[in-house]
Amino acid sequence: MAKNKPYGDNHRIGAVKDRSQVHNPQNDRWTKRDDDTGRFIDQKADDKPFKGVRKEK
Repeated sequence: MAKNKPYGDNHRIGAVKDRSQVHNPQNDRWTKRDDDTGRFIDQKADDKPFKGVRKEK
């Protein structure tokens, strides 16, 4: 987990490690994946991408 002070200001410096995201055009949502296992972790409720997570091509 990234630790960037001051805590609680909803600001991250740098990217989230061991994660990537891919866009699903069928439902127009972004899905987060684990790089180690390849499993899908989370899906956004809106059509905006996750913040700080790299995108797959």
